[in-house]
Amino acid sequence: MADATTPAITAAAPSPDAAGVFAHRPVLAEPLLAGLAPLAQLLAARPEGGLLIDCTLGGGGHSALLLEAHPGLRVLGLDHDPSARAAAAARLAPFGDRAAVVAANFAAYQPPEPALVVLADLGVSSPQLDVAARGFSFRLAGPLDMRMNPEGGETAGELIDRLPERELADLIYGYGEERLSRRIARRVQEQGPWADPARPRNTAELAYLVAGCYPPAARRGRIHPATRTFQALRIAVNDELGALDRLLQRAPAWLEPGGLLAIISFHSLEDRRVKTAFLGDERLERITRKPLVASAEEAEANPRSRSAKLRIARRRP
Repeated sequence: MADATTPAITAAAPSPDAAGVFAHRPVLAEPLLAGLAPLAQLLAARPEGGLLIDCTLGGGGHSALLLEAHPGLRVLGLDHDPSARAAAAARLAPFGDRAAVVAANFAAYQPPEPALVVLADLGVSSPQLDVAARGFSFRLAGPLDMRMNPEGGETAGELIDRLPERELADLIYGYGEERLSRRIARRVQEQGPWADPARPRNTAELAYLVAGCYPPAARRGRIHPATRTFQALRIAVNDELGALDRLLQRAPAWLEPGGLLAIISFHSLEDRRVKTAFLGDERLERITRKPLVASAEEAEANPRSRSAKLRIARRRP
């Protein structure tokens, strides 16, 4: 992670291999462009242009859309995943010095100047889900890792090793809203690969154990039985809700008066925090009374957009 006060900023540079692996389809592209329409007026009054801080750069999809739509905009993109940074650098290279990529976690960042827009897409990117070695997916056999930043921190397997059964159950219930959390924690502790250090640690094994806690009929639904457990572990490993709380507290101070704060969330734990912050922060005025969601066409074309919710607020003068 870059130092919060003197971040190492690298100009976007091509990396075709990384871009190929880290293909990124930005969710809610049309609602985001429509919701940030006031940006055109803000930029029109600023011949020198303005800054967008993309807190979750990923593959650079949202930043590229906004750079194309608003020629006066510059992007400073944050990500602590080296694969994401490489892919984003390749995608944003055509914009030259209008785009910069920073190795940083938004929860510990201090921008070099006020911004016209602060954007955060809180979802796990497709490459993180689809690459088995990252350990996020219950559909692919891989190590139980789940770290957004694979260069440091506790893995999901290490977290499971460390927690007593009751604490693991509380975590799965609190972060995954999983009603069978106690049964799942007990089975994981008694039958999982963690009960025998000689056995491999594997996401497919964990998913199998979790699914076995459900009645047979419930295992065939549209949502995989392991979804909530994996969500809970990922949130805990990456301190996602703590990072979001810190962003919601700090981001309004990053904005110029009239600047826009846009956050895309993917589950109720996140969306409730965003809604509460936008309502309770005297620095902010809501633009979206209700969250913007995917159209039927987008949801059909990109199933991962179905749970996405976009809320936008404006920094008061």
